[in-house]
Amino acid sequence: MTYLAKPALHHPTLPKNRLGYTRRDYEGKISTLCAGCGHDSISAAIIQACWELDVEPHRVAKLSGIGCSSKTPDYFLGNSHGFNSVHGRMPSVLTGASLANRELVYLGVSGDGDSASIGLGQFAHVMRRGVNMTYIVENNGVYGLTKGQFSATADQGSKSKRGAVNNDAAIDLVSLALQLGATYVARSFSGDKAQLVPLIKGALAHRGAAFIDVVSPCVAFNNHAGSTRSYDYVREHNEAVNRIDFLPGRDEITADYPPGEVTEIVQHDGSTLRLRKLAADFDPTDRIGAMAHVMTHQAKGEIVTGLLFVDPDAGDLHDRIGTPKTAMNRLGEVALCPGGAMLERINASLR
Repeated sequence: MTYLAKPALHHPTLPKNRLGYTRRDYEGKISTLCAGCGHDSISAAIIQACWELDVEPHRVAKLSGIGCSSKTPDYFLGNSHGFNSVHGRMPSVLTGASLANRELVYLGVSGDGDSASIGLGQFAHVMRRGVNMTYIVENNGVYGLTKGQFSATADQGSKSKRGAVNNDAAIDLVSLALQLGATYVARSFSGDKAQLVPLIKGALAHRGAAFIDVVSPCVAFNNHAGSTRSYDYVREHNEAVNRIDFLPGRDEITADYPPGEVTEIVQHDGSTLRLRKLAADFDPTDRIGAMAHVMTHQAKGEIVTGLLFVDPDAGDLHDRIGTPKTAMNRLGEVALCPGGAMLERINASLR
């Protein structure tokens, strides 16, 4: 029997962030996914983003559903809160946790089966309600735990490892997120760390529903000729709408940008997204334009990546329903149960 364990000791010269943590402090257990799985690259990007943002691990709540992707929270942020929900129900569990304690940073990790099939209704409502979260879908187009059947995001006409052709139209979660009101929408590729890390940093700093669809090839069942989720296909058909870096609003963090046009977006917490555009006419604050851009390039067989849309003035579910600034899990009985007189006032206001 083989036991997998990481060494407890850290090299004393490892670089540290402002909190005094090394990157190792944001890691989790050793992955048991297939060697070369794109999901492990996404876990590494989450680790890098949280380390660079100086996120306190104990302030993060990571939630997931069922599937290969939903196993990955075990592989990052080992010192954070975690909850593995039932299949497709991560959004509702996360919503409840967020309403009880708004002081945590909420990170939902899901897959294309977990979100686009059994959990599609849950995905739709968490986007339209504006729950303050970062929602990452690790999208490989197949059910990796049950021998590689097509998932609902598999492109029509793509082929399985055994040669079967998918005849069903694909569900595009990016287009759905844009239509349903998500206020930060992006797509990336697990093999493009330079693009993915800043996108995750921007999503974590955003207030509102932030969604990132990450194309993540399944090396066991969907990394072959004929698949539109393979490493080779995505690299050949990747159409990046912008080159992006992320700068939190702190003077000590700097970046070296290549020449080109820049769009600057200041968010509520003072952090700044700076977008390096490839196309001068692409506006990441135009929701309808982003939807049209995605569909236009889909028709050409191209996968659009980058920051597609962001609303710099977005609010979240707490703003909409007027919850108190103090986390509900710290309110006393008097505040939570104000008594019959208050109930009567509420009932009278509804008559």
